[in-house]
Amino acid sequence: MTTAPTRQPAGQRPAPGGAAPTGAAAPAPGPGTGSGDPAGTVHGGTLRIQLLLEDGWRTVCDAARLTAGRGVAVLLPDGRQVALFLDRTGRLHAIDNRDPFTGASVLSRGLLGSADGTPFVASPLLKQRFALTDGRCLDDDEVSVAAYRIRAAEVRAA
Repeated sequence: MTTAPTRQPAGQRPAPGGAAPTGAAAPAPGPGTGSGDPAGTVHGGTLRIQLLLEDGWRTVCDAARLTAGRGVAVLLPDGRQVALFLDRTGRLHAIDNRDPFTGASVLSRGLLGSADGTPFVASPLLKQRFALTDGRCLDDDEVSVAAYRIRAAEVRAA
């Protein structure tokens, strides 16, 4: 039995607390902040990836888990899965991991690309492309996935 994709308005949803819109990708840390350190260690602290959720910024993984051009899935406390990406330009992106066309949690395993300057991930199943900046489906204007604000932040060792 096949289920229809979830139809959502395309575009961005407001971020909690009036912050900038969701889907705003953050650049990875620049020179001098540990971006070249594969272990993610910075000045006695550790570089962590954080998402802006309803209750504020939440650390979801070590930056060392991310590889340019590949995705990583993280599980949130409420059971949602988020796909994290470090693109080849060094920018971080986060969208829902669930493919709305199949219901499978697979977007983190998709192929990264760019169309007219918009970075996207192509679902590994049916190949629909989702913009990493705001979650909209580039192949169906009526479908989108949630996009999250993301950042790399230094967490000091205790």
